[in-house]
Amino acid sequence: MSLHRRNLPHLQRDYRPHFMTFCTKHRQCLPGWARSIVLGCCVHDHGTKYNLRVAVVMPDHVHLILTPLVDNARRTMISLSEIMKGIKSSSSHAINRQLNRSGAVWQEESFDRVLRLSETLDAKIAYILANPVRKGLANVPSEYPWLWQMAAKSASSEAEPRRNPDT
Repeated sequence: MSLHRRNLPHLQRDYRPHFMTFCTKHRQCLPGWARSIVLGCCVHDHGTKYNLRVAVVMPDHVHLILTPLVDNARRTMISLSEIMKGIKSSSSHAINRQLNRSGAVWQEESFDRVLRLSETLDAKIAYILANPVRKGLANVPSEYPWLWQMAAKSASSEAEPRRNPDT
């Protein structure tokens, strides 16, 4: 377990899923093409730096549930700060390149919380999936194009990443 503090405390527990939220600078709304970039950046390191369970990119914020993996070369868990820096930095650069500008896209801080045993992972995933519906952006989660969920394991196959079929 490690603790990192900026303005908000960041507690990381090894081998446990973490609920993460980060917001755009000044809560500016991202257009659809930018949300696609962000979703791609969230999914990019799935399976190498973290196991991503679910991600949704809303107009002005992002929700993720992920479990950090071990960096075998360093023999340590990959830190949440390294994961968040990778997602936010790569998406910022790509969005700014598209807009031919520079500057911050994201707030410096992010909110993260270790999911405890008393909380069910399924309930948190359902909360994230329902976010676009609650905000009136879709009638059902599957209609929202900036949503990604790991496919459920079945008896015949391993879990595979699944992207919303509309993207």
